[in-house]
Amino acid sequence: MCGISGFIDFSHSYSKESLNEIVSRMTDSLYHRGPDAGGIWVEAEAGIALGHRRLSIIDLSQEGHQPMFSPSENFVIVYNGEIYNYRELRNDLEHMGFKFRGHSDTEVILASIEQWGLEAALKRFVGMFAFALWDRTTRQLSLARDRLGEKPLYYGFVGSSLLFSSELKALVAHPEFKAEVDRDSLALYLRHNYVPTPYTIYRNFYKLPPGTSICLNTNQSRYLPEPRPYWSMEEVLEKAESTPFKGDENEAVEELDYLLRQVIKNQMISDVPLGAFLSGGIDSSMVVAIMQAINTKPVKTFSIGFSESGYNEADYAKKVANHLCTDHTELYITPEEAMAVIPKLPFLYDEPFSDSSQIPTYLVASLAKKKVTVSLSGDGGDELFGGYNRYFWARDIWRYVGWIPRPIRKQFSRGITTLSPESWNNIFTTFNPVFPKAIKQQLPGDKLHKLAEVLAVNSPQAMYQGLISHWKRPESIINGAIEPPTAVTRGSCWINQNSIIEKMMYLDTISYLPDDILIKVDRACMGVSLESRVPFLDHRVVEYAWRLPLPMKVRGTEGKYILKKLLERYVPSELIDRPKMGFGVPIGSWLRGPLKGWANNLLDENRLKREGFFNPEPITRLWQEHLSGRRNWQYLIWDILMFESWLTNNVCTNRNG
Repeated sequence: MCGISGFIDFSHSYSKESLNEIVSRMTDSLYHRGPDAGGIWVEAEAGIALGHRRLSIIDLSQEGHQPMFSPSENFVIVYNGEIYNYRELRNDLEHMGFKFRGHSDTEVILASIEQWGLEAALKRFVGMFAFALWDRTTRQLSLARDRLGEKPLYYGFVGSSLLFSSELKALVAHPEFKAEVDRDSLALYLRHNYVPTPYTIYRNFYKLPPGTSICLNTNQSRYLPEPRPYWSMEEVLEKAESTPFKGDENEAVEELDYLLRQVIKNQMISDVPLGAFLSGGIDSSMVVAIMQAINTKPVKTFSIGFSESGYNEADYAKKVANHLCTDHTELYITPEEAMAVIPKLPFLYDEPFSDSSQIPTYLVASLAKKKVTVSLSGDGGDELFGGYNRYFWARDIWRYVGWIPRPIRKQFSRGITTLSPESWNNIFTTFNPVFPKAIKQQLPGDKLHKLAEVLAVNSPQAMYQGLISHWKRPESIINGAIEPPTAVTRGSCWINQNSIIEKMMYLDTISYLPDDILIKVDRACMGVSLESRVPFLDHRVVEYAWRLPLPMKVRGTEGKYILKKLLERYVPSELIDRPKMGFGVPIGSWLRGPLKGWANNLLDENRLKREGFFNPEPITRLWQEHLSGRRNWQYLIWDILMFESWLTNNVCTNRNG
């Protein structure tokens, strides 16, 4: 795991000394991603500069140093990630006559590209990666990113230079970078709580989509070709439809067990200490159980706990760890310790990002870093095996009301919203003693208004968009914004599967997973120089999961059915048979308590007017409703706060946008 950066100066106006100085400055901003070593390489005649920060994981010797040349010295690479099948590829290449200096996977990447070409090599790689490859013969720069988007890669033009990097902060470090907030991207952020690919918060800068590469020639000044896919979820779905899994449940469990064992075994290859995050949920327990089954020593596992019962998973994790006999470390975090992370968030995430589970993710990464340099996680299981509660909620509501003509549903919706959420809360409070336990809810008024939104939609796609949207009409509060289309809002991306659940799983896999979950984990872990690995996102696991019939993944309101069946081979069902719990913190109550003063300052109406991005009135109204306890607007308020905090701490930002 490392950090990469660099640029091409198409005007050839920089001297060799200037190229060195600039790329060094860019690369130094990524020190946290690779504190073990740094390297740069420039070629003034071509205007190319490459930089690398190294977190040594495989081959700790100098032979793994980057930037690295290919055997022929025709190619130079800077690379971030791990190729888990590099030993198999190395054996193949050695039989073809290649000689290797060291034992790093970087050497294997270069030799593979020399032997098979870029696209064919990409299709052979099994792993997570983002790299920049310079062809010294053709003077062509290629950028590439792994299939699911585990490793980030940003790029864009500044003047006559194309910049690229693992994080936006390195682009900002270029002396010609002039930051301009993209208001359209800001609208996307308020809807999703992240800026979705290919956009970034800065105008004219982009995220390279997962599973793609892009090639630029030095004669293509300021021309950005479209990223070219070498793997896509659309192809995975097409293949799954044409070659579905034909075996029974036992055969499916057996094959999944075999596949995960092979994947996790490869992902445990490391020349430095390795462990795993353990929440006690199905996904992380599955990963840890297999790690322990194939390991001769206790696996180091890590979890954090909170005193607030609704946010504490540490007890579950401890029980699983005790059963598996792992070397378990847990730490109970005080609210003060959790809130102390908040000032770090603008630096960690580089652009507005408001998934509040970013806080505990950073805390558990910090805990793990004290003992290991690599940690495996269970991310991806929900998207692949149907684990999110919203999947069942949307399916069941549409099943029961979708057949009703929309005008009638809209009347029901208007009837619900005739009463405010506060009034509904009062009604439920009054009659609470006589309600069955099954329908007793926290803040029932908010949930009923959420139901009213769903009742009024005209399609399952619109329902999904409503469920994943924070601000429903972000353009209405951002001055001068037009929300661009994304995978979630484009009708063409709403796949043809009959099941609403499969449609939602697909969209989550190409949007929420890479742009929220994986960004959150990458930044939190790399912020403390810890490598994270995600076994469920090995593309072979992804392809296998989509070949399984939906009933093997979802039974009634039970998701991840086949994972549970497999996990029962390793862990008693009573240890993991519990309701799904989010990995979060009580932001709502903190905003009414210890964070109130901080939030008041950032949400000041005069401040918002002066900055010119937002219409302050609806923000002020929501803030006052939240403070009063009448409504719980924690997620929408946190969106604004994370933007304002980022804006305040990003000294290069042009505040007029």
